[in-house]
Amino acid sequence: MPENKSWEYSLYIPNDLRAVTVSRRTLRLILTMHGLIRLVDVAELLATELVSNAVRHTKGPAALRVRWSAGVLRIGAWDADPAPPEPPRPLGQLAESEEGRGLALVRACADVWGWQPLARDGNRGKFVWCELAAVA
Repeated sequence: MPENKSWEYSLYIPNDLRAVTVSRRTLRLILTMHGLIRLVDVAELLATELVSNAVRHTKGPAALRVRWSAGVLRIGAWDADPAPPEPPRPLGQLAESEEGRGLALVRACADVWGWQPLARDGNRGKFVWCELAAVA
């Protein structure tokens, strides 16, 4: 049974593609320990896309942030590039494409998603996030 109290984790990651796997496995452990196992598969997919975009399309460090509050799981990735993410194209247009699926998958699988400019530790960047409601 998921907890009613709020919590938040942040994982700071280097600009290294191995960080995507570390982030995914860390998220699985967090959700399992908090009784949210039914959200793990979709949450892992969403986190993989967000962190992968942060690492592939920027040159600096990044971070994965996971927050549980009021029955909603928010997953987000911070990166040091303040430029907005490319808007997602419809999944139907991406069938043969090697790239560009990330935010389209996020839009299709999350209840809501968005992005915002964000400054952290004196660095400018952006925070791309999505939410999953833990419906019983």
